[in-house]
Amino acid sequence: MSPTELVAVFVSALSVWLTGCRVVWCWPVTLVACLLYGIVFHEARLYADMALQAVFAALACYGWWRWQSAEHHDGSVQVRPLEARSLWFGVVLSTACGAGAGYALSRLTDDAAPFSDAMLSAYSILGQVWMARQHIACWWVWIVVDLFYTGLFAVRGLYPSAVLYAVFVGLAVTGLRLWRKEAI
Repeated sequence: MSPTELVAVFVSALSVWLTGCRVVWCWPVTLVACLLYGIVFHEARLYADMALQAVFAALACYGWWRWQSAEHHDGSVQVRPLEARSLWFGVVLSTACGAGAGYALSRLTDDAAPFSDAMLSAYSILGQVWMARQHIACWWVWIVVDLFYTGLFAVRGLYPSAVLYAVFVGLAVTGLRLWRKEAI
């Protein structure tokens, strides 16, 4: 457990809480969390998760832009359902990309958990894209992904992060409940 990981845990929890509350400021807080977790994952040899932080940083900029254009007078944003076609496209594409990346990581790196690392990263990108687009379905992705990340981080000895991701499961359930109340 490093001081960087402890700060990353706090900033990440704040980011998810702000997202569940539909506050636009969740995105710059997410940028800080991405930087911190990029360092943590590099030290833990979880390279897909490290690279994922760069993708998350880019998606945080995208989400910040999207949410600012959709912001209500009270500072919140409107949430939207996801069409079935987009849901299936996202799931199939994420599965294919995760499997390909897992294979590459298993052959080209010393990644400690190449297939888990890659699949969870692929689905995390899906969840982040859907979140930026204000789709309620993002919370279902986060619930499943965060459950699996809790186990992966515990196995890798990243105990504060494992606890954080267990908390994320609860925050994702809360986010789902709050966003459902505000759905179009």
